[in-house]
Amino acid sequence: RVTPAARAMTDCFALLDEPRRPWLDATTLKEKFLALSTEAHPDRFHSGSPAEREEASDRYSALNAAHSRLREPKDRLAHLLELELGRRPADVQAVPGDAMELFFQVGQLCREVDQFIAGRAQVTSPLLMVQSFERGLALADRVTELQRTLEQKVEALEVALQSLNDAWISAPPVGSPGRVARLPLGRVEDLYRAFSYLGRWRAQLQERFVQLSM
Repeated sequence: RVTPAARAMTDCFALLDEPRRPWLDATTLKEKFLALSTEAHPDRFHSGSPAEREEASDRYSALNAAHSRLREPKDRLAHLLELELGRRPADVQAVPGDAMELFFQVGQLCREVDQFIAGRAQVTSPLLMVQSFERGLALADRVTELQRTLEQKVEALEVALQSLNDAWISAPPVGSPGRVARLPLGRVEDLYRAFSYLGRWRAQLQERFVQLSM
């Protein structure tokens, strides 16, 4: 059942003339966004009435917000669930068992990098500085390798998203009583959580890589 909140919500898919789907082609999405935002750019309405300029500015802002929301899989899935169920998915509280090993790997490596960075500033001996430099390179290589592993996981999730599109293609129209029951929304919520924790780990590793490069 669609809630009143869902009915009142801005549909970012419709705003960007995209079908409501778990997976979207990033290139097509960007092209549509650029075309629509160019038409609505406030500079095109500089000679219009105040109401026209305000309307153009509001639409331009809405298009930018919609593109930002649909561009990233995690945000797109959250919006999709909001539209279909009238609520956001619950926050990630626990790491699923099949991702626990990665969780420990990321945590352990981040702790090693943090300890290294904390001690690096205290090194003054030329010999120890060379050793510290080599240790930093080795840690950076390990961070890069783990980042590749996470990228592969994200790519696999993207493939899983594509496989779900058919369910939306064959589902009853928006607003139909049986629509929600026909959609694999539980699977979408699982994928949302997977993108969430992978995104968090990628950000943590990138932050350490930057620190090692300084």
